[in-house]
Amino acid sequence: MKLIPNWWAVLTRAWSNRFAAVAVLFGGIDAATPYLYGVLPIPDRLFALLAAVASMAAIVARHLPQGNLKDE
Repeated sequence: MKLIPNWWAVLTRAWSNRFAAVAVLFGGIDAATPYLYGVLPIPDRLFALLAAVASMAAIVARHLPQGNLKDE
């Protein structure tokens, strides 16, 4: 396996990676919500839904051309 030439630009600028990071963040918050039950006034499984939406956005963004990434 070989990295693409502009792997750092893709890692730091691609919207698919940004959405994936948001999905991981929401998934982590969802995992912590049982410990915060009754402390935060949020609906049950809200962060799981937000993680799923962010994951879907990452899949879509992965297949769209992104103007902020140029071949170097």
